[in-house]
Amino acid sequence: MSSLQPEEIGKDVREKVAALLTGQGLGVLATTDPDGHPYASLIAFAGKPDQKELYFVTPRATRKFTNLTHDPRVALLVNNSINQPVDFHKAVAATILGDARLLDDESRSRVLNIYLEKHPYLKQFALSPSCAMFAITVTGVTMVQKFQSVSELKTDDEMDTHR
Repeated sequence: MSSLQPEEIGKDVREKVAALLTGQGLGVLATTDPDGHPYASLIAFAGKPDQKELYFVTPRATRKFTNLTHDPRVALLVNNSINQPVDFHKAVAATILGDARLLDDESRSRVLNIYLEKHPYLKQFALSPSCAMFAITVTGVTMVQKFQSVSELKTDDEMDTHR
């Protein structure tokens, strides 16, 4: 049993999630289609330093884009697993819950450097007129570590830990 106080545990979880989001470049974005069916897509993402907002680019002619214009609620799974048995003890995964919004040209130009700093090899893709940039406003985070240790953070900084 941890001797940390709830606020210390919450800080630890926030730091681990921030490190995960900073260190990983790809995640699996879950959206919902107009008929209510789930859909998952691999995306390259980047975030503000406080990780309260994340950004990604997608072509407008994709199922993901259509789904997001229908229902902005998303879940983004980010993990540092290496597909080895050690993952059961060392891997960390975070499910980021949030609402995605299509960025207008002005907002896009303000945050494009954040995205390109993390993914400079995607510059041509990100600048393509056929692509759109979205921002995910983070509303909650569920982090799993050591295979079964689950911690949840809400936007109001409440924290709940399950073992």
